[in-house]
Amino acid sequence: MNLRVIEKEDVPLLVDWWSNPDFGEYKSPTQPTKTGIEKFLEDTVLETKGFVIEKKDGSKIGYIWHFNMLNAYMNMLEIGYGLVPSERGKGYCSEATQLMVDYLFLSKDIVRIFATTHPRNLASQKILEKVGFRREGTLRKCYFCRGEWTDMFTFSILREEWKEPKILTKAA
Repeated sequence: MNLRVIEKEDVPLLVDWWSNPDFGEYKSPTQPTKTGIEKFLEDTVLETKGFVIEKKDGSKIGYIWHFNMLNAYMNMLEIGYGLVPSERGKGYCSEATQLMVDYLFLSKDIVRIFATTHPRNLASQKILEKVGFRREGTLRKCYFCRGEWTDMFTFSILREEWKEPKILTKAA
């Protein structure tokens, strides 16, 4: 498995993935656009950095990124990811998440990394826990999805809980 920076030519693939209801059962129902995704990836306020998850044969199977949804002075970043349904349950997303955690703690002056999941998204919760994240709590009715307000679970990993890289050995 390999992570590589999302390029402009990857944007149509992201639009296809996000438009497919099978790709993200717990996503917002708003239709993604090429322009919207390009703006998100170029957003300097959010400090967004996205990566395509590729198998060793070069096939693109998902994405992972980090961004600053809250405040640059809070010394934390949020991560998000998605994987094509046919490649789930094979360890790719866990490996990509571990790589991202190692990369962020080795290259950024942050104290924590966090992620949110839909309460029914057990697979994502298992990935986060496998990588060392702890469930912190519930954000009540914070996300509008499929016509209703829904809760989200928050997970985080602190620098002192991470201690050392599991996959990477130095900052890239």
